[in-house]
Amino acid sequence: MATKSQNRMKFAHWVPNVSGGLVVSKIPQHTDWGLQYNVKLAKIAEEVGFEYALTQIRFMGSYGAEYQHDSLIFSTALLANTESINVVTGILPGMFHPGVIAKHGATADQIFNGRWAINVVSGWYRREYDALGVQWLEHDERYVRSREFIEILRGAWSDDDFSYRGKYWQIDGYTLKPKPLAIPGRPMPEIFQGGNSLAAQRMAASVSDWYFMNGNSVEGFKEQINSVSKMAAAQGRKVKFLANAFVIARDTETEAKAELERIVRSADTEAVEKFRVAVKEAGQSTKEGKGMWAKSTSRDLVQYNDGFKTNLIGTPEQIANQIHELGRIGVDAILCGFLHFHEETRFFGERVIPLVREMEDASSNAKRSANG
Repeated sequence: MATKSQNRMKFAHWVPNVSGGLVVSKIPQHTDWGLQYNVKLAKIAEEVGFEYALTQIRFMGSYGAEYQHDSLIFSTALLANTESINVVTGILPGMFHPGVIAKHGATADQIFNGRWAINVVSGWYRREYDALGVQWLEHDERYVRSREFIEILRGAWSDDDFSYRGKYWQIDGYTLKPKPLAIPGRPMPEIFQGGNSLAAQRMAASVSDWYFMNGNSVEGFKEQINSVSKMAAAQGRKVKFLANAFVIARDTETEAKAELERIVRSADTEAVEKFRVAVKEAGQSTKEGKGMWAKSTSRDLVQYNDGFKTNLIGTPEQIANQIHELGRIGVDAILCGFLHFHEETRFFGERVIPLVREMEDASSNAKRSANG
């Protein structure tokens, strides 16, 4: 598993294992949802400096994503065809038993040298649950279930004869062998988790390694990071932060902004509206009325994780400056989506990441000089 300096921004890419790409738009895209395309994408990504790839979890079509490959099987296929990139598998707790996923994850981690990780998705698309006869819980209860899910993963990966008595699962003397690899600095597979609500923040502070944030402004990210960090510190923990961004990097700012307007102008308005209605089950349904998509406009939802808001749209220099600012406020990794994944991942790796590294080195040198 690759390691880097603590102060260096890490980069991840969305795995387009569902059809339709990363925007709900009819604009032509080179991106494809098949395995061959995604294997090539992962190889490009690890070649140019990306450390993580995140698979999407879908059981049924929604907001234009008519076809979906299973995230767990797709993740292992990517791991089998790559050398260094870490693949983060999206999992829905209501659809899976935590003891079974603990077994799947331990096996993948053993086979692929510690490069498997998990993104625990608490769920927002009720239609999937209703279709499969799986209980749909109200918003905050979905995070209770997810927290139990993670506590069971950690217990099964750590202890023999593990038992657990929770609201949603009971485990009685479960011994998992082999367990995941114990790697220095990473005692078990990394656990990612999203959600912007207070319930999500509390869960991340208590049990997760990474808190995944939808696209936002610098101030919006800073507020979330401060909140989760404070809650985690009260429990003697630290959490890392992953920020979503839809990247449009072009040689000129005019080109980049024109591309954004083409994407929005070509939006699949019917699919965007259906998505807007569906995600009322998320942030808008919380007691505090805050959370994922609670304040998203129809324009924001053309990129379904608010990726335009992060403002990685412009020249390589402008984007690198914005990334450096995000690092300054505590963002540890950027999750990148692109319109044309192969071409734009390479462009980003060759033209943007080196500029970020130069800025990080300059900041480190300045700090050393200031400290004598």
